[in-house]
Amino acid sequence: MVWTLAQIASEIGAQLVGNADKKITGVGTLQNAKDTDISFLANTKYRQYLKSTSAGCVIVSPDDLAEVKTNALVIDDTYVAYARVASLLYPEELPDNGIHSSVVIGDNCNIANSARISAQVFIGANVQIGDNVVIGPGCIVENDVKIGADTRLMSNVTLCRKVSIGQRVRIHPGVVIGADGFGIANDKGKWLKIPQVGKVIIGDDVEIGANTTIDRGAIDDTIISNGVKLDNQIQIGHNVFIGEHTVIAGCVGISGSTRIGSHCAIGGGTGIAGHIEITDGVQLTGMSMVTKSIMTAGTYSSGIPVEPTRDWHRNVVRYRQLDKLNDKIKQLEAKLNQ
Repeated sequence: MVWTLAQIASEIGAQLVGNADKKITGVGTLQNAKDTDISFLANTKYRQYLKSTSAGCVIVSPDDLAEVKTNALVIDDTYVAYARVASLLYPEELPDNGIHSSVVIGDNCNIANSARISAQVFIGANVQIGDNVVIGPGCIVENDVKIGADTRLMSNVTLCRKVSIGQRVRIHPGVVIGADGFGIANDKGKWLKIPQVGKVIIGDDVEIGANTTIDRGAIDDTIISNGVKLDNQIQIGHNVFIGEHTVIAGCVGISGSTRIGSHCAIGGGTGIAGHIEITDGVQLTGMSMVTKSIMTAGTYSSGIPVEPTRDWHRNVVRYRQLDKLNDKIKQLEAKLNQ
């Protein structure tokens, strides 16, 4: 795609400083951008590259405009502006119109004429597929699934029975939604499977990263609310509820029946125990372990940052001595009290 700076400025609501007719064909970092690329400054540690960049244009805040030696688009939130510009320059590639001849479709399905369904897709019975839905190659859509308008399944996505997907959802390769949750009961030393009879309900404008899994509810439903963004390789257990516009980074594990509020941010590698509640507006830094409910908004951490091995070994030794130190402190306190 080719856009002039005047067109881009109009689309994103930015002030243009420079050549309005300058043509932009791609994006690039400040260090490596070409003359036909647009770049941006969102992190101050890269400000040093503003004077030397070869980019045809840079998106900057008003405070950084004086440092720019090329064309500029001036706007307060430069990262959001960059996201919108990148979407203009790199629109989604869509498969050919219609349904591929290799697609298998079950009975009583309602598929919009505008839907695009690629090769080797299996669609079960009683499936509803809305307007402008795109289903990539190799996807499996089981019985009684609903897919809302303008949603896209990339490739090899599996939607198990009775899953409901909202509008404008993006589901990346390898995602499995609606598999049975980990429901088992111990019967005199042997594990007995508990049927998982709930559903998974995905709201509108949700994005689900590659190889993420979302289990169906055991009794009630698993619910992912509007605007939630999930990274790759996340595990969400049965009956979990995630509130609107919460974002979760990769390799997070969420145990069953946990309730997470709206506008939360959960760092990569975090583990969340089951049957707890996390209120709105909570931020968990990477590698945190959450075993109790969090009822006050704010930032929480529990992972130990990396340090030199020698220091780590020394601290581990000290950690193992804590019980002895605690006993000595109690003895000293008793003597002082006497």
